[in-house]
Amino acid sequence: MLRTIGLMSGTSLDGVDAAWVETDGEAIGRIGPTLTLPYEPALRRDLRRLLDLAGDIAADDPFLADCVRRLTERHAEAVERLRAEAARALGEDADLIGFHGQTILHRPAPPGERRPGRTWQVGDAAWLARQAGLPVAHDFRSADVAAGGQGAPLVPVVHAALAASLPRPLAVLNLGGVGNVTWIGPGEAGHGRLIAFDTGPANGPLDDWARTHAQTDYDRDGLLALAGQPDGAVLGRLMAHPWLAAPPPKSLDRLDFDRALKEAGAGALSPPDGAATLVAFAAVCVAAASRHLPEPPLQWLVAGGGRRNPAMMKALAAALEQPVRPVEVAGWNGDALEAQAFGVLAARVLRGLPITFPGTTGAPEPLTGGRIARPVG
Repeated sequence: MLRTIGLMSGTSLDGVDAAWVETDGEAIGRIGPTLTLPYEPALRRDLRRLLDLAGDIAADDPFLADCVRRLTERHAEAVERLRAEAARALGEDADLIGFHGQTILHRPAPPGERRPGRTWQVGDAAWLARQAGLPVAHDFRSADVAAGGQGAPLVPVVHAALAASLPRPLAVLNLGGVGNVTWIGPGEAGHGRLIAFDTGPANGPLDDWARTHAQTDYDRDGLLALAGQPDGAVLGRLMAHPWLAAPPPKSLDRLDFDRALKEAGAGALSPPDGAATLVAFAAVCVAAASRHLPEPPLQWLVAGGGRRNPAMMKALAAALEQPVRPVEVAGWNGDALEAQAFGVLAARVLRGLPITFPGTTGAPEPLTGGRIARPVG
């Protein structure tokens, strides 16, 4: 077993999640401490600006270089703090780091097409390896996208390992900036029993709306959305988007629906009604996604920041026929789940095990991926 530290910074741009996990990439042993380091407001603002610039910015742009430096330093701080906590709690260090980096652009092939796309995660893995003195697994998505896969979701193989003893079929729903679902079928856990894909926008548009209309980084406790009413006309126009009807595999960039939101007239709504409409949109996207599952799940387990939004959980419960529960009912840590997963995926990269599969990303076959940056000097 390897002692790994998984790092994740999702499309919500809220900070770095870090988690200590003992794993060989297939089985999960001890689960150690976790932590979250929020991004300072200036870094979060600059990363959000980077999303808008990513399609045109040059790789040597000074603004990009500055963002990458600050981003990686924050990840290094998370590693240092978590190693200290693991030493106190477990008397253990780590052998390997899984560093996802920050996605600033994700343009896979459109659903139904198999051709190379583009995905871009920023972060200096070589510097992090030198700083930590540990090998760093990184660049998890590129090989899959180059082979015509969607490059996402990556976590389903870990969901299956965690859910080995749970009744199935089971749906695990992650609500970050974008939503994604993992369907785990009955029978033995295996990659052929997994279906996974992005469901549509989730917290990303809602966070942007709260920042613009309520001067806060997110809709805390869902209070803004709970004070409004969804606009049926805007919601209907959004649900007509062809991406939602396309069968999986499919994945999204965080900003893919920005134009659709403008054209649907969302900008004319009041702050509460706009927030309520975006919450309703995220929920009905999940309901639409459920039609692509081989059979209805027994329950939906929800991870990610969306599970902490009462308005979002209420909307999901209304939109889905099966019980909707936070992943904590299964004994999982919904705040650390993706960081833990990248610790497991790091071990798979080091061992040369597949990390993407036909049922999860549309890869032509189970594919290895990722690279290892090793400490030098």
